[in-house]
Amino acid sequence: MDDVRVLFLSAVVFLCLAEAVFVHADYSWVWPDSTSGDSNPNPDDVCISDKASCGCCMMQQQIHRMKTFFNTSLNELEKELMKTKKVLNDVRGSRSAFSVALTNSDGLTCMGPFRDDKLIDYKHVFINLGGGLQRGHWVFTAPRSGVYSIALTVYSDAGSPGNSLAACAGLQINGKVVAGPRERNMQDQEDSATIVVAMHLNAGDQVAVNLPIGCFLCDDKSHYNTFTGFLLYAH
Repeated sequence: MDDVRVLFLSAVVFLCLAEAVFVHADYSWVWPDSTSGDSNPNPDDVCISDKASCGCCMMQQQIHRMKTFFNTSLNELEKELMKTKKVLNDVRGSRSAFSVALTNSDGLTCMGPFRDDKLIDYKHVFINLGGGLQRGHWVFTAPRSGVYSIALTVYSDAGSPGNSLAACAGLQINGKVVAGPRERNMQDQEDSATIVVAMHLNAGDQVAVNLPIGCFLCDDKSHYNTFTGFLLYAH
């Protein structure tokens, strides 16, 4: 952008000087003063007596005006560009989505039951856009405040009808259970349940899924047990 500005101003100055050299040979760069015998400093009189000098001075004034206008316009464009970059960075920063499954094994693998509540150890990651889901601990930390959609599906295979085991889990926000899909085995050996919630999270809030006492889950590469969330809109 600076190179363009320099070339433009150079071209205008060149045209001005060319006019002085080739059109008016009897030019003078000195304004008439008391030593030249003319005591009238009126620019209009100068333009009458020395049109070459007057023309270049007027051209320089126009160049100054154009330079000022050009710089002002450039500054405004730079401000708009910075605003656009900020909006783009905000959009990029607000992208947040994750989806995981309990396992990706060929055969059916079960987790639980345990004597104490335990965070579910998801093994397979579909997506972790924005890196909000911390692997290993499987806790999602909201990168920014907004409304999030959270979905949780659980499935288990009790092995035979009548067993007391249940397919269940607890959706936690900052360690507090806010929802929990549950189906206790009664009529058949397979149980499943799903919940989908929309909730407001503040930046830094943590979302996790725990396996309560007496519950167990089973999964394979069909991905019956999933934990999914994404940002609907930030504010």
